Amino acid sequence: MIKILKVIATIALTALIGIQFIPTSRNQSDVVPVTDFINNYNPPKEVASILRTSCYDCHSNNTNYPWYNKIQPVAWYLEDHVSHGKEEFNFSEFGDYSDRRKKSKLKSLLRQVEQDEMPLDPYTLIHSDAKISESEKELLLGWVNKVLESI
Repeated sequence: MIKILKVIATIALTALIGIQFIPTSRNQSDVVPVTDFINNYNPPKEVASILRTSCYDCHSNNTNYPWYNKIQPVAWYLEDHVSHGKEEFNFSEFGDYSDRRKKSKLKSLLRQVEQDEMPLDPYTLIHSDAKISESEKELLLGWVNKVLESI
């Protein structure tokens, strides 16, 4: 029985080491496109800071990766998470959205932030600076409502 456990442990360890060499794509860019939300709507400094800190890692074309992103299978999880986040709402490409889609995405942002669904709890668990305080939430929601009215 112990021999079988040693074989299983050896195989598992070999697989874990082996997957470290499988690359993942990185969601990083040095360019801030003209379609970027902050470029298009020029929010107050505080609002821009909230968006960059609490939203942009998962919802833009430039993620600031943590050190543990180089460890598999964590890197796969993060790659998948960022990919889905960008599909739902991409701040980097917001200027290319139709007015109807812009309104829909902003309404969704309002609802999810208001109901504390965003940023996600697993993200804020590790990135405590991404938690949105009540005063920040009020500031962000008020400003996004003004943008919504202008579209």
